[in-house]
Amino acid sequence: MSFEAASSLPSLFDPSRCGPDHAPRMRDWLRVQQAFALRPAEASARLREDPDPAALLARLDAGARARERAPEPARARMAAVGARLLPLPSPAYPAALLRLSDPAPVLAVRGDPRALASPAVAIVGARAATAYGREAARRIASGLARAGVVVVSGLARGIDAEAHVAALAAGGRTVAVQACGIDRVYPSEHRALAARIAAHGAVVSELPPGMPPLRAHFPLRNRLISGLSRAVVVVEARVRSGSLVTARHALDQGIEVLAVPGPITAPTSEGTNALLRDGAVPALGATDVLAAAGIAPPSSGSCPDGPARVVPGGSDPVLAALRQEPDTRDGLGRRLGWDAARVAAALLPLELAGRVAEDRDGRLRVVGDAG
Repeated sequence: MSFEAASSLPSLFDPSRCGPDHAPRMRDWLRVQQAFALRPAEASARLREDPDPAALLARLDAGARARERAPEPARARMAAVGARLLPLPSPAYPAALLRLSDPAPVLAVRGDPRALASPAVAIVGARAATAYGREAARRIASGLARAGVVVVSGLARGIDAEAHVAALAAGGRTVAVQACGIDRVYPSEHRALAARIAAHGAVVSELPPGMPPLRAHFPLRNRLISGLSRAVVVVEARVRSGSLVTARHALDQGIEVLAVPGPITAPTSEGTNALLRDGAVPALGATDVLAAAGIAPPSSGSCPDGPARVVPGGSDPVLAALRQEPDTRDGLGRRLGWDAARVAAALLPLELAGRVAEDRDGRLRVVGDAG
C-alpha cells in the first residue's frame, strides 16, 4: 500500500469510535506507537515502503512481541483526555515533519491537529529563567501570535511556559510537544495550562499513553519542536542545555536558529551568546524572527513587537503606576486595564534599561529617580 492509497484511510483515529473498520486499525496504530516510539527512524522508513501498520507489526521479533502490552488500556487513557491518533500515512499528518529522517510514526494529539500544519516558530529556553529571559520570551511570543504565527514549545517551566502563556494572552495559537504520554502532563503544575493550549492549539506526543517523562525522551521531543517550526528562538540557555539540543536539531533540519542576546556575566546567557558567536541570528523582537522565518508581517503594517517605548506626552503609565505603589505583573495589569502580553511588552525595555526591578516577592518597583 502506498502513501497515496493510504490517503483513503481515516485522517485521525478517535478512541471513542468503535466501528468495525476504525477500532481494529486504531489498535494496530497504538501497537506501533508502543513498539516503535523510541525507534522512529526505523518505523518511518518501513512505513514509507508500506504504510499498513499490520505489515510493520508483522516484522516485530519475538522479544518485541513478548514485551507488547494490550492496546486497550492505552485507548482508554487517550479517550479520558480527548486525544486522537494521527499516524504517519494520514493526509492530516504535518507536512513539516515529513521532511525529517525520523518523523514520529504516530502522533497523539489533544486539540486541533490543524495547528500542526500552520506557520510556526519555536521558542525555547531555560527552566530556571531570569526575569529578563521571561520578559523577552513573552515579548517575542506575543508579537508572533499577533502576526498569526503558531508558537511551539515544550510546556516546561520557565521560558517554555512564558511563551505558551503569552501566545494565548495575545489571542494566538500555541502547540506544546511533550516528552511523556499524551494522558500525562509534565510538569504536573501545568495541567491547567495544557488544557488551555489544547483549547487554542494542540498538545502533542509521539510516546505511548502512560509513558513517564524519562530523560531519554527529551531529545526525541526536541527534534519535533524544531521540526514543526520555520525557525527556533533560544531565549536563555546554559552551556549544557536541552534548548541547545533543540537548536542542533534545527540546524541539522535546515531550520533557522535565532538567539536572544544576554549579559556576558549571566550563566543563563552563556549558551545563547555562544550561538550568536557561532552565527545564529540575533532575536531582538518578533520582527527579527518573522524575517528569519520568511513569514510576512501583518498586512496592517503594525509592528508585532509591542507598543512604542515612548508614549504621548512623555509619560510612561507603567512608571507612573509603580511610583504610586510597587506591584506584581498581574496587579499592574489589573490597575492599567492591560492584558499580560501588553504588560510584558511594556516592562521589557524598562527592565533592560534598569528603570524597573523585580523584588524577591515578585513585586515590581521603580529604580532610583525615574521621573
